[in-house]
Order: sequence, then structure tokens, then C-alpha cells
Amino acid sequence: MLTLPPLSLYVHIPWCVQKCPYCDFNSHGQHGELPQQAYIDALIADLKNDIQYVQGRKLHSIFIGGGTPSLFDAAQIARLLTQVSLLIPFSEQIEISMEANPGTLEHDDFKAYYQAGVTRLSIGVQSFSSDKLNLLGRIHDKDEAKVAARMASEAGYDSFNLDLMHGLPNQSFDEAMADIDTAAALNPPHLSWYQLTIEQNTLFHSKPPQLPDDEALWKIYEQGQKKLASLGYEQYEISAYAKPGYRCQHNINYWQFGDYLGIGCGAHGKVTLLESNKIIRTVKIKHPKGYLAAEHYTFDLTEVPEDERALEYLMNRFRLISPIPKSEFEQRTGLSRTVIEEGIAKAKAKSLLIENEEYWELTSKGQLFVNELLSQFC
Repeated sequence: MLTLPPLSLYVHIPWCVQKCPYCDFNSHGQHGELPQQAYIDALIADLKNDIQYVQGRKLHSIFIGGGTPSLFDAAQIARLLTQVSLLIPFSEQIEISMEANPGTLEHDDFKAYYQAGVTRLSIGVQSFSSDKLNLLGRIHDKDEAKVAARMASEAGYDSFNLDLMHGLPNQSFDEAMADIDTAAALNPPHLSWYQLTIEQNTLFHSKPPQLPDDEALWKIYEQGQKKLASLGYEQYEISAYAKPGYRCQHNINYWQFGDYLGIGCGAHGKVTLLESNKIIRTVKIKHPKGYLAAEHYTFDLTEVPEDERALEYLMNRFRLISPIPKSEFEQRTGLSRTVIEEGIAKAKAKSLLIENEEYWELTSKGQLFVNELLSQFC
């Protein structure tokens, strides 16, 4: 039987200084002055249109992503968060994250964003190597990245994250390990460490760079995991590592098939509707000009069919390392656990999963071969 999961809010701010060659997100290069006030007004109107989906819940978390949200003034972020709080009550322990780029953030503003209500920063470092940053099209240098991390640590945030990539063009094993060491020395409570992938509709897709071969990538991944563990970071998701007590609650809600409203250009949402026994997904108007001119912001609304709920749940939940309560599967999908019995049996036979009466759990092999694990349920 479906039950209402925790509710989060994703806010998309689509502008950045320039488009990175690997990025396939809905982002647009900044040309002239940004329409900050008009865009915040539109976000608030967008949220009002979605207020029916709240269904009496408090907000569990907010994530302000992009693009580069730190291009917006702290005063506008404060206005947004104030209006959101008037529309939807905040939980007592709400986590409010915002992405920031070291190349655009004036460091005096770290405290201003904290005072605006942001409790957690996610800083897009990607690498501490100057030549790798140039290849990635980043507008900051390694020293700015270090200063940004130090200032975040001193500004009063509950937590902050550093984004790091590996498998970069021409990256050696030693360079990849040096990035981890440099990041860890800055003592972030949370690290996102993920492999560069070449996505369609990016400059890297049309002009592919020379990436490390599979053997080199495996060595980086295997040894990097060991290094992160030795430095006190617990892996709790495929590409997320945290000191104890500092896991990103917003992302965990995604992977546990929780609900989230999505407001802003191209933002996606997922909502459980108890009265109609439905799960729906929403997509907002993608282009800033169309979004700013709109009265109704939803571009697409689709229902997740019952026969697809199980696989959608598992595609998300298998990203997490933690055991999967069988009751959670039933509450989040509205389905009996028996509908995946055959897939579970296949996965167990291949040593990808183990189970007891209360939960299923990925084995170490299952964590490494998630796509194979998912194929058992198709």
C-alpha cells in the first residue's frame, strides 16, 4: 500500500558563466545581467502551482542546483527561501543545500548565503590540477578551489561537499590520488567522487578527449575507494562519501524513492498521490525565456505505471549501499514484495544480493555490477 514518503524540493537556476564541455545539464551561459528578481518571482509562482502535491507534509530538504546558483545574490536566495517557508512548513532539521562554483563566488558571500538560510554548500571543484581544470573548461584555478573550501569551513555551515571527478583526460593514477589527498586535507565533511562520462549533446561527445583506458580506470577506482576509507570517509552511495553524520539527506531521499517537487527551468519532480493511488513525474519548461513568460510552468506530466514502479524504485535504491527494507519497497511502490521474487532469486543465485526476513542487501559484487543486478528484474 502506498504511503507518503518524505518531501524535498529541487530548485533549478540555469545560468552559468560558460558551458563546460562535459556538461549535459540544462544550463545556459550568462549573457549580460541576470533577471534575478523576475526569476525568483517565477520560481515562487511555480511552487504555488505545485502546492497541491504537498499533501500536509513538511519539507525534508531543499537543493538549489544549476547552472551556477552562486551567480544569484544572497538577498535573492534569502527571498526565495523565505517565500518557500511561507508556502510549505520546514521540518525542524531541514537541510538546505546550494551548489557553488569557486570561480564565481565572491568569498565574502559565503556567510551571506549562510545567513540567507543555506545550511550546506556543494562546491564544484572537479580537480586540483590546473591543466585538468583547463581541459574541463572550468573558470577557477586550483588555488581558488582551496580558498573556497576553507571559507566554507569557516562560514558556519552544518556541512559542505566538494565535487571531484576522476578518469579525466590524460589523467594518471598519481594525479587522481593527489586530488583525493588535496581534497581530504581541506577536511570537507562530504565528498562526491565520480568518473567523467561522455554524454550526448556535449562538446566532449563531438570532440572526444583521450581518456584513461579501462585498466587504468579500474585501478583509480579501486585504490581511490581504499584511500577514501582510510581517510575516514564512508561510502554510502555509488559516488558519495561522507564523514559519520554528514550524509546528504536530499540525495538519500531521491535514492530511497522519496518525493520531490521540482521548480525552475527544466526541473523534474516526482510525487506520490495517495487519493488516486498514483505516482507522477513532472517536468518544467526548459528554456529560460519560455519559463519567465509562462503562467503554467509544467511542460510534461506523466504517471509511472504500476508495472514500472518496481524497476524505477530499484534503479534508485540500488545506488545506496545500505540494506533495503522490504517494507520500504511496499510503501514507496504500493506493490507486494512478491512481484520481484523472481528477480531476487536470480540476483541471489549470482551472488549479487543477500536477504533475510526484513531486508535485501547488495553484496560487494552487487555494488560493483549494478547494471547486471538491475537486469535480473527486467
